[in-house]
Amino acid sequence: MKEFQKYLDSIDNPTHRQRMEQLLMHVSEKYPKLKREIRWGQPMFSDHGTFIIAFSTYKQHIAVAPEAVVLNRFDEDIKKAGYRRTKETFSIKWTDEIDFDLIDRMVEYNIEDKKDMTKFWR
Repeated sequence: MKEFQKYLDSIDNPTHRQRMEQLLMHVSEKYPKLKREIRWGQPMFSDHGTFIIAFSTYKQHIAVAPEAVVLNRFDEDIKKAGYRRTKETFSIKWTDEIDFDLIDRMVEYNIEDKKDMTKFWR
């Protein structure tokens, strides 16, 4: 997780830092083959040079960005989890539980769906 340490250290609120670290650690441990990197100022994971998922922190929430195709596919699950969705992200409030199963299904969908892609974005 050394790739994310500087980003984590920049989060002033210790509770927020701990939640973000928990999320990044979960993805790192469950999907060790994914590359951990910081791009555009946010932690993200990629596979064979193609984007899988990214996270960023805001005052009120964590933003999860798996690409719009994935958000559309999992729209009902996002709503069931109680998360607010935009066109490109969904938000997990700092007070919300993190639905790790939903995150995992999105990551696994992107890994499988993009296995033959050669570009970073869809």
